[in-house]
Amino acid sequence: MNPISRDFAPPLKLIAPFFHFGVIFYLLSMLALLFFEPTFSYQQMDVAGWIHLFLLGFVMMIIFGAMAQLIPVVLEVGHVVVDVYYVILPLLALGSVVMVFGFWLMPALLPYGGLLVLIAMIIFAFENIATLKKTELRTLTVDTVAWSNGYLLLGILTGFAIALGLSGDLGINVSLMLKAHVYAVLGGYVVLTIMGLSLTLIPMFSLAHGFDETAVKRAFKLVISSVAVVFIGAVLGFEWLMMIGYALSFIGIFFYMWQIYIIAKLTVRKELDVWAKSIIFAFITLILSIILSIVYFITDSESVLHASIWFLLLGFISFFIIGHLYKIVPFLVWFERFAPLVGKEKVPMLHEMYSKEGASVMFWFSSAGVLLGGFGLLFESDILFKAAGSFLFTGSIFLYITMKKMLAYGE
Repeated sequence: MNPISRDFAPPLKLIAPFFHFGVIFYLLSMLALLFFEPTFSYQQMDVAGWIHLFLLGFVMMIIFGAMAQLIPVVLEVGHVVVDVYYVILPLLALGSVVMVFGFWLMPALLPYGGLLVLIAMIIFAFENIATLKKTELRTLTVDTVAWSNGYLLLGILTGFAIALGLSGDLGINVSLMLKAHVYAVLGGYVVLTIMGLSLTLIPMFSLAHGFDETAVKRAFKLVISSVAVVFIGAVLGFEWLMMIGYALSFIGIFFYMWQIYIIAKLTVRKELDVWAKSIIFAFITLILSIILSIVYFITDSESVLHASIWFLLLGFISFFIIGHLYKIVPFLVWFERFAPLVGKEKVPMLHEMYSKEGASVMFWFSSAGVLLGGFGLLFESDILFKAAGSFLFTGSIFLYITMKKMLAYGE
């Protein structure tokens, strides 16, 4: 497990708004699901709008907040310019909203929203890279942060090019550029970031120590290679090269999951709290996503592809993030608000800072919604998909309530 130090962590008032807005965006994206059908194309503007609402508003917002906290903690150096996060938050939030409205209502808005997001992410990436240069540590987590931020820059530049293409300001092959953009952002940034966070957070919260890191090192090399191969293949229009990249991705994810299995065998903590259940469910849905993606390459069925991506986004990525929110947020609030009071007055325990019943309701409604939605997409069932949206929206309400309670302790 990588060492953790709190000496260089930024103040809670800087980090908390990222979690607050991220959960609001999650709530809105789950509400929006109620207005979609289980049959669609990823090139539809309304579908693209929902994907950006979910990925930019929820996933990126939460990851940016978490990385603002964890990068200096893991690297044991302070941020170069920590105050830039006060600028990143409004740029990312406003840019996400403008882009979603651009997709849904007025394509001419896309370059403006894309530019705001581009500026926010460039500031984030360059500040992280500058902070990385300060550290003398050379760990896998450091390498993961470096590569993921490089792919983030690549992904957002291609995304901005797509926005210009959709608005008619740039003549590009949008279909090919879209594949490059998706793989750079999802595979290159989100997946690599999750892999890096896994090596720090999962052992820390499960109390697992002394494990071998060979599997995750292989996973890391395979995933960064696969993203590069798919990106080049997409830009050049070489399907065969992209297939090689996909194969490398599958092998890399296998090694990553093998690493998680090694950690799980060594875990000391056996309590199935909302974090543990969320992580278990996340990896179950990751397995489902992989199986369905293999079936898609054999059958070329669009419904299978939709279900596979659904389980990846709403199952694995979403539950990995949500589960960790129930650990990270109480810890950050407790450390800043209550740690100085230990021994002087009674302070709450971490698990007392949110409603276990509310968290449990959130988990069961959300997990049921993910499963129903996946099968609704697979079988193109409107009833199942609408039921999934209702369950997920209900779960998101309880997530918002429990998160608001946790953050209220720090006020």
